[in-house]
Amino acid sequence: MAQLRQGYSEFQARDTEVVVVGPDDAEAFKRYWTREQMPFIGLPNPTLNVLDLYGQETHFFKLGRMPAQVLIDKQGNVRFAHYGSSMKDIPSNAELLKVIDHLNAHEM
Repeated sequence: MAQLRQGYSEFQARDTEVVVVGPDDAEAFKRYWTREQMPFIGLPNPTLNVLDLYGQETHFFKLGRMPAQVLIDKQGNVRFAHYGSSMKDIPSNAELLKVIDHLNAHEM
């Protein structure tokens, strides 16, 4: 999430909002967001229903949920999804911004 925080202004410049969904409860999210001064939205999802809806996988041998980055347009359509195989398998901000630029250039 640190990479998203560092590049948040670049996402905002592209009219893109960052929302992080995680399995923690609301109080844990609030503490973390306050401590780390996260500028974007954090959605606690202890029931995992949102995470499951977008296909984020759980691998018990890899200690939990695998990373997933999903770009959803303003109409609610998934336009891009990356499902990581480990916590190291996360697209860089530059990669995500390139996808956003491509999608924005091809909007109808």
